[in-house]
This record gives sequence, C-alpha cells and structure tokens, in this order.
Amino acid sequence: SAPQAGPADVADIVAIGGAPEPTGEDCLTLNLWAPVEMTGLAPIMVWLHGGSNRMGAGSLPFYDGAAFARDGVMLVSVNYRLGQLGFFAHSALTAETPADEPLGNQALLDQIAALEWVHDHAASFGGDPANVTLFGESAGGLDILALMTARRARGLFHKAVVQSGGGWLPATPLKTAYERSAATATALGLSAPDAAALRAVAPQRLTAIESAFGPVIDDRLLDRDPISAFARGDFADVPLMIGVNSGEDSLLNYGGGLERFGKLIKPNAALTRLYPQANGDEEQLIRHGFRDFAFAAPARWIASRPRQSKAWLYAFDYVEKARRDTMPRAAHAAEIFHVFETLDHRPDGAPPATEADRAVSAAMHARWVAFAKTGAPGADWPAYTPADDAWMVFNATPGGEVKRGWWKAALDHHGRKGGLLVLLMRLRDRLRRMFG
Repeated sequence: SAPQAGPADVADIVAIGGAPEPTGEDCLTLNLWAPVEMTGLAPIMVWLHGGSNRMGAGSLPFYDGAAFARDGVMLVSVNYRLGQLGFFAHSALTAETPADEPLGNQALLDQIAALEWVHDHAASFGGDPANVTLFGESAGGLDILALMTARRARGLFHKAVVQSGGGWLPATPLKTAYERSAATATALGLSAPDAAALRAVAPQRLTAIESAFGPVIDDRLLDRDPISAFARGDFADVPLMIGVNSGEDSLLNYGGGLERFGKLIKPNAALTRLYPQANGDEEQLIRHGFRDFAFAAPARWIASRPRQSKAWLYAFDYVEKARRDTMPRAAHAAEIFHVFETLDHRPDGAPPATEADRAVSAAMHARWVAFAKTGAPGADWPAYTPADDAWMVFNATPGGEVKRGWWKAALDHHGRKGGLLVLLMRLRDRLRRMFG
C-alpha cells in the first residue's frame, strides 16, 4: 500500500467527527492499495471523498483500502483541490486560459487527472486499467455524476457507485461563479485584479473565505447542467450503483440546516400523510422530507434514466445497537465504515463494533467488491426498473434484503417536485445558450 498525507501549508480541514486533517495546495497525491497475490490484473476502484467540496482528504484512516486489496481489488483514493482552490473562476484568469481549457472546475480536473494516472500507470502496480470503478460519497458522489456527463472523462472509468450524492443540486453557471469569485477578490482587497495579482494571493487567505462550491457550467468541461444532461440521456452509460442512507437528515444538524430547509419544505397535511412515523412532529416531517427530496428521490430518478447498462438502487438503514437510542436512522456518511470495513477507524466516541456490526460491514463490502469485479453486485440484487422499484436495503438482515416500493409514496411526491426542478434546469440551459 502507498497511503500519503498531504502537506500542512494551507489550512486544517476538519473531517466530520474527527480531528483536523492537515492539507495543502500541493495536494495532488493519491493513495494506492494493491493485492499481494494476483494471477492477473486486479480490478480497480477509485475513491472520491466527500466533504462539501471544501473539506476532507483521501488519506483519512477510515478510507483505508486494505480490505479491498485483501479481496483482490486495487483501491486508489484521491486528493483534489477543495474550496476556493477547487472552484475559483475569475474573468482575469479566463483571459489567460486557452480556449479549450476548462474554467472554474479545478477539482474536477484533478479528479480526471487522477483517473488518467490510473489509466497510464496502474498496470505497473497490478491493476487493470480496463476495469475501473469510480465511487464516491456525498460531494464525491455528486462530482461523479458531473464526470459522467463530461466527455473529457469518458472511457476513464467503466462503472460508478454514487453514495449519498443527491443528484438534483444544480451546478453553478459560469456567470455566477465569476460573481462569487469577484466578491472573494473584493474581500481580499482586490477590487479590479489582474491574473498576476490573483495568483499572488496566499492560499491561506483564499481558502479562509467561505462560499458555495461545486461543478461549474463552463461550456468547456460541462456544457450544460448535469441534471439536464441526465434528462437528455447525455451521460456515460456505465453500470451504476446509487443509494442513500435512511438518516441523511443528520446533515441538518449543522450550520442552521434545519431552519433553512424548513423554509423550503413546509410541514403540512400532505407530509403528515406521507410520513405517519413522524406522528405529526414538524421537525421530523422536515427531516424525512429533506432525506427524500435531496437524496432518495434524485437517486431513484437517476437510476430510472433510460440506459443500456444496468443500475442498482440501495438504502443503508443500519444503526449500531449502542447508538439506537440517540440515532434512530443511519446518518449521512455512516455507510463508509461498512463499505471499507473500517469500523475500528470510526471517530472517537463510537461504540466498539459488535459481531452483528461486522457482519453487516462484511456483507456490504462484499457487494462493492462484486460490483468492481463483475459489474453486478450479486444475483439476488435485481437491477432497478421503475416498474419493479426494487431497493437493496442494508439493515440487520445478513446481506441486506430486497424491498420493492421502498418509501414509494413519499418519493413519488418529491419526484414530482424534482421533475419541475429538472424542467427549470433544462430551460435555464436553453436560455443561457440563446442569450449567453
């Protein structure tokens, strides 16, 4: 294995539930775990970490790839530029950028560069560059959806896994990215900077300024919103696993999220009927609505897009027994420790793993390994079709259990709202193309 930690010259990026993780502008490294004994080339899984595209690192201990290597899969975890360094776009920089080079998508370009490195060099470590699975969680999953629509990334990966990646979060128009970056420059005391002045800004000052970060529609790397591309069928047609956790609403516990999202989803009689388990509690109605609108409904929508390759849909619904009194559903990112079989690397305060916990972890990990090796997660897990609406639910049942129509009424409700959002994104793309 070849795990690396990045330098510490920019900022301490705090991992969720863990200690500050040192990072730096010189961060374009990757970590590689390879099987010790293989008769041929090993399938490769490339991991994109989450963290809102502003924090995290591929070197965190719970992304340890030893279990994948043990089971005959090469694991590559990737570091990429985050925050302002990953998505800064300014007209002064554009003036010096060749016409065919992307704008404001440095993070995505780093991810593509890592895939290109894997394509060119992984065979030297025993990996098969013709069998690459790209997988990621949260923002890493959202970035994968964007890469699936980017022609520059076509052919660099052959399967994809999107864990809690949403799908209906609109990308940023270039004009908006320019406005945000201009505001950042002003905050740095640069009212009308040229490219040289921008490049002279110390990375520590740049990354200290918060903003929203995500893929940019620059008409170079991304020529339309990924939502529009999926609606049009313009995406990499590769086998796909996509899913959610039953407690994605844990994200609302941070940064006033519950109050902000509560303004978008108003508790009403319709939500009360959709979520009888909430017993009319307004906060619980908001939490269930957030999970389904922001994560579950778009995952199901993406899985249902017409394609030649198959898609599989899952829900992670397992909570360790010691946590069940305070955590009724599986929190955002909780599946990571099971996928990687790194329960012993959970953040401080996690209860010791039980045999039941390890059984769930082993079964879930085995599904990801099977998908990497064969392009299917197991014969007992049916591929998704809207008519069948089959989900693999990872719960206390060994190996998970297939449930049909999982959260169907609620997802149909939120799917109709999401359908309007898809139409708006397609209309926005058309207007942008017509009028700039």
